[in-house]
Amino acid sequence: MTSTTDASPAVAPAAPARTRTAKPARRRAEGQWALGYREPLNANEQAKKDDNPLNVRARIENIYSKQGFDSIDKSDLRGRMRWWGLYTQREQGYDGTFTGDENIDLLEARYFMMRVRCDGGALNVEQLRTLGGISTEFGRDTADLSDRENVQYHWIEIENVPEIWKRLESVGLQTTEACGDCPRVVLGSPLAGESLDEVLDPTPAIDEIVRRYIGKPEYSNLPRKFKTAISGQQDVVHEINDVAFVGVNHPEHGPGLDLWVGGGLSTNPMLAQRVGVWVPLDEVPDVWEAVVSIFRDYGYRRLRSKARLKFLIKDWGIEKFREVLETEYLKRKLIDGPAPAKPERPIDHIGVQKLRNGLNAIGFSPIAGRVSGTILTKVAEAVAAVGSDRIRFTPYQKLIVLDVPDDKVEWLIDELKPLGLHGRPSHWRRNLLACSGIEFCKLSFTETRKRSQVLAPELEERLADINASLDVPITVNINGCPNSCGRSQIADIGFKGMLVDDGAGNQIEGFQVHLGGSLGLDAGFGRKLRQHKVTSAELGDYIERVVRQFVKHRNEGERFAEWTVRADEEDLR
Repeated sequence: MTSTTDASPAVAPAAPARTRTAKPARRRAEGQWALGYREPLNANEQAKKDDNPLNVRARIENIYSKQGFDSIDKSDLRGRMRWWGLYTQREQGYDGTFTGDENIDLLEARYFMMRVRCDGGALNVEQLRTLGGISTEFGRDTADLSDRENVQYHWIEIENVPEIWKRLESVGLQTTEACGDCPRVVLGSPLAGESLDEVLDPTPAIDEIVRRYIGKPEYSNLPRKFKTAISGQQDVVHEINDVAFVGVNHPEHGPGLDLWVGGGLSTNPMLAQRVGVWVPLDEVPDVWEAVVSIFRDYGYRRLRSKARLKFLIKDWGIEKFREVLETEYLKRKLIDGPAPAKPERPIDHIGVQKLRNGLNAIGFSPIAGRVSGTILTKVAEAVAAVGSDRIRFTPYQKLIVLDVPDDKVEWLIDELKPLGLHGRPSHWRRNLLACSGIEFCKLSFTETRKRSQVLAPELEERLADINASLDVPITVNINGCPNSCGRSQIADIGFKGMLVDDGAGNQIEGFQVHLGGSLGLDAGFGRKLRQHKVTSAELGDYIERVVRQFVKHRNEGERFAEWTVRADEEDLR
């Protein structure tokens, strides 16, 4: 018989630790109309629901232009008027320390920037002459060529807007949807139909898109801005547009266009992605409508900062986007297509080149697009004098004259040079781009376009000993804030405006530096150096220093973007 007193007490096995399965995080609704979310989730969406922004034109013509600036409803002033190309400009005398929404009442001047859309960048002499006259009569002789092939005026008073519209529309121009959450100007090749290098001329598609869809209420309430580029060659910065069609030859079907979607810069830059389809020219308007409709219906409307098409593409992936495009909107399959070969350098069409018609195109380079009404009027007269009637604006803030006879080429170059329009520009005049900056923009921290007028001649002089040896372009883009209207992330040397400490506790104008950004062969965003900033006064010093390091250390034939990848950090500072 076994004694129980000697037995060790039984030990119960340890219970396994309890684990709690985490509930999957509920994703917040993004306000997508196609999923049933029609109630506005922010003030901008509410304003668009309250009244279609296109309707504000009647109030401008019938009320505001007659009763003056103080009569303008704030929701029209700061929202809907953009659909007609109007933004209030920055009040003079407030530096970058005032930039911010909390100071909007101080920064908002009683004058407007007006943007005139020039789809495809295409103009005739009468249109250019009209643009010049409006500038001198109503805009204090201001006129800037934007990197969206538009013209921008400043100092426009609300009382004069109806008359300006009347004059623009009398020559076939408009400001309709030049700004706002809508389809903005369609970028097109400056040499469309005449270039020896284009795959095809897509002008009929551009014209049809504008005719069918611009100013139509069905497409005037998008989640955010919608940018389009269409060209028979890669001269329209297609990688940074919401939708782009680029010329490509299909081995079986011949000339057509390659579809790209989801590009955009700003604070979250993303390059567009190929959908992988070949689109024949006559189907481009239908495919464009389907893409913009997907954006309208599925685009994110909860946060403005996440409302561009690129965020939807990032979340969906290109395969799902193509599936929705084909099954829900086009109701048919698209043809698989090849990718176009990437260009080695920007195609800006500056200088003299032959056209298909046997005449010449001359690309002229104002510094960062800064011209004036007086200059545009004189250009119109000079163009008429050489027997041409075709002028084009470019996505690089430049101006091109088509149809110049051989015996008039040198005359026209000499005629426009005193106006600051160089037909054989220096490296720095040709490759410098800038946004409006603090001179007129309420969002800017720094001076940009105005500063560039001094910077380009300064670099010509500083680098005179090596300019002739630069066999690759070095682009310089200057942006006054993080919103990237000046494309700072895709320049060889890009500057993003900000306030920096001067070492004595004062906030002064400065820039964060981006190096080695580009489109085409080396498409990608610039390299940022940790804690590296320059003041506005140091721009010339910095550019000279880094360009000299490039010339000293580059390999034969090496592009700037390639060199920055392998360069020592100290050589980039």
